[in-house]
Amino acid sequence: MRIGVVLLGVLVASLAGSARGAETVFRKAVFLRGFDEPVLLTHAPGEPGTVYVVEQPGRVLRIRGGRRTVFLDIRDEVAFGGEQGLLGLAFDPAYAKNRRFYVAYTSDSGRNTVLRHRSNGTRAVASSRRVLLAVPDPYGNHNGGHLAFGPDGLLYTSIGDGGSGGDPEDRAQDMESQFGKLLTLDPRRPSAGWSIAALGLRNPWRFSFDRANGDLYIGDVGQGSIEEVNFTPRSSSGLENYGWDLYEGSRRFEDGSPRTGKLVFPVAEYDHGRGCSVTGGYVYRGTARRTERGRYVYGDYCSGIVWSFRIAGGEARSLRVEPFRVESLTSFGENAAGELFAVSGEGTIYRIS
Repeated sequence: MRIGVVLLGVLVASLAGSARGAETVFRKAVFLRGFDEPVLLTHAPGEPGTVYVVEQPGRVLRIRGGRRTVFLDIRDEVAFGGEQGLLGLAFDPAYAKNRRFYVAYTSDSGRNTVLRHRSNGTRAVASSRRVLLAVPDPYGNHNGGHLAFGPDGLLYTSIGDGGSGGDPEDRAQDMESQFGKLLTLDPRRPSAGWSIAALGLRNPWRFSFDRANGDLYIGDVGQGSIEEVNFTPRSSSGLENYGWDLYEGSRRFEDGSPRTGKLVFPVAEYDHGRGCSVTGGYVYRGTARRTERGRYVYGDYCSGIVWSFRIAGGEARSLRVEPFRVESLTSFGENAAGELFAVSGEGTIYRIS
């Protein structure tokens, strides 16, 4: 199994690093404090030096030159608590011209919702909102809720399997359901609706595209035993099926066969002796630590452990545990330059360098 390769990679990386000194490790430093349950840091195209922080109760803050302003406040629309809230934010690749951005949240009417907004450059224009997705949510957990633009120019979002435990209605393997899926939308033709890009996900908590080559990484939260990271190269031409609820990680969870798609097993996984909820991250492409470029960084919400690895030949290599922890690790983030950040739900954001 690939996990055997991954675990072996920890030892290999340790020995190689001590012998060559070719790679160093990441470190963390406080970047900003004082947020209300933050769940994401991101940036907008055309705004170097500016970052945006998403607060789960329903606000987005714009931070430039150390000054914080409220960019969006939809707290009166958001169902907040547990896994619910304002969960995702993505800016259109042409944001500098069209000022369009997108948010994902669980609504007070019980729906997994994606909105399109415009801004005036510093604040959202309330009258510009348009609902692009509103899926009735049968349970309060497993909402996914991440948003990102892919290298194909499409908007991607994730929705979990609908919630409860064990995917009781088998939604993740059902192509007639949007639950347990990675969905795409062409922002130029939003009326065409959403398409399914991948299936077999339980609760995809943060996915990202490598800004250098377009490869896709997904952190998918496990049921009771295994947390996993999935990888799909940009060159893939098939419909990926990440296995849930037939598999939890690489382990069998239920009998049966995939209904459709190419069955893909994780490139990295860990058991609940090391954590309980994976937080997907990013491939580092910044310039502050050039020897670390190309390493995918991810972690665990419960234990705060942070790992990184490199993909080689479609497999995770040189896996290592980074020498710090982040309590209540809700997300990672990138700024315009590709430098990495880690977000603690306790209110602090760290720069990873």
